[in-house]
Amino acid sequence: MADHLEASVTLPSEPASVSAARTYVLSTLAEWGLQPTTDAAETVRLIVSELATNAVQHTFGQSPTFTVDIELDRDEQLRIGVTDSHPRFPKRLPAAVQQDNGRGMVIIRWLAAESGGRLRVRPTREGGKTVSIELPWTVPAEPVTAAGQQEP
Repeated sequence: MADHLEASVTLPSEPASVSAARTYVLSTLAEWGLQPTTDAAETVRLIVSELATNAVQHTFGQSPTFTVDIELDRDEQLRIGVTDSHPRFPKRLPAAVQQDNGRGMVIIRWLAAESGGRLRVRPTREGGKTVSIELPWTVPAEPVTAAGQQEP
C-alpha cells in the first residue's frame, strides 16, 4: 500500500449529511482494507457519526458545509477530521441526568483512547476548527478486491 493515502468530502450542514459522511468514510476505508464488520469499523462509524452530528448541530447555521478528511500514513496511523467554519470550540458539558445531548465529545474521546488514539481540536486559518481523531491502523496491508476478499 502507498505510504500516504487521503480522501475528502464536503457536505452541507444538514442532518442527512451525517449518514452520507459515515457512508463515505466507511466505503473509503473498505477500499483501503478495513472490513466493514470489524470492531474497528464500528468504532470509526460511531466516531464519524458524532463528529458529523456536532458539525451539523452545534454550528448554529454559521457553517453552511463541513468537510471530512481521511488520511492514512504508512499503514500505521489513521486520521479522520471534520472541519467546519464555526469559530467556537467544542465544550465538555456536565453530564446531567436529564440532559439529552452534549456527550458526543466524551464518547469520541473515550473511543479514541480505547483504540490507542487521541482526539485533537485545532483552529483553521479561516476562523473555524477541525476536530480530528488519530488512531493506530492495524489492518493488513494486502489490497482488497472488488468482492471484498483480500488478495494473497
